[in-house]
Amino acid sequence: MYFFQLHIIVLHYIKNNIESLENNIEEKIAHSAKSLVYRKFINRDNTKISIIVPVFEEEKIIESHLRLFTKELREKYNFELIVSDGGSTDNSVQIARNFADIVVVHNNKERQTISQGRNRGAEQSNSEVLCFLNVDSIPKNLENFLELINKFADKKLDYQKYGAIACYVSGFPEEVLLKDKIFYFIYNNYERILNSFGFGIGRGECQIIRREIFNQVRGYNDNIVAGEDFDLYRRISKISKVKFDTKFIILESPRRFRKYGYLKTIFFWIVNALSVSWFGKSASKEWEAVR
Repeated sequence: MYFFQLHIIVLHYIKNNIESLENNIEEKIAHSAKSLVYRKFINRDNTKISIIVPVFEEEKIIESHLRLFTKELREKYNFELIVSDGGSTDNSVQIARNFADIVVVHNNKERQTISQGRNRGAEQSNSEVLCFLNVDSIPKNLENFLELINKFADKKLDYQKYGAIACYVSGFPEEVLLKDKIFYFIYNNYERILNSFGFGIGRGECQIIRREIFNQVRGYNDNIVAGEDFDLYRRISKISKVKFDTKFIILESPRRFRKYGYLKTIFFWIVNALSVSWFGKSASKEWEAVR
């Protein structure tokens, strides 16, 4: 009986000391990187893909988004799910911790740009292919999407020639109007033509990049508030090819177009793209999230 009680005491002591050690390690990471990192221990060797989702105050939609990436899918397609939070004050982080393998939380008073959020997520990733996916955007056919990324990672078909993928973006069928269909048709073909001529471009709703290429261009420009997606693919196109692939279909809500209209939204895109190209910074001081 005495031996059994002693055994329980020793196990309790070890458990407390291990938890204390883990907390100390996490505090050091938070101090050095200005981020708090929650990492689950997963038995998945040689992770092939990292799906990185930047979020900020998204408690209303984050759970339905993250639930799509089930444990079974992660094991089948060998990917990890990373959420990079920009310092949300709602329940976004708590929800993310229930579903993601890694959660990176901005832990600084300065507001984080989406570029910084994506980069911090990439820093914690463990794969050779990075997929940056917005929290309000989802693949039309998730398993087909994951199969294609695996082919890209394995350099199958003609994917060995490309360092990044630009996806075909459309709207959720239940929200799309005729004017939306016209816009998506024109804009997707615009991207297709520019990429075919070597001008890298791809919308930030979903960008898929080989890690070696991402590292060579030093990732997203932390200081760019808007147009960071355009800037990244512009720089990538100088060292590698970007493939516009209509098989990668991403659905989004056209809520930004509803709020500002197409003319104003496209005008902002053009102004920021020109400012990024000419001056290396965006014209907008802040990119307003539309919820």
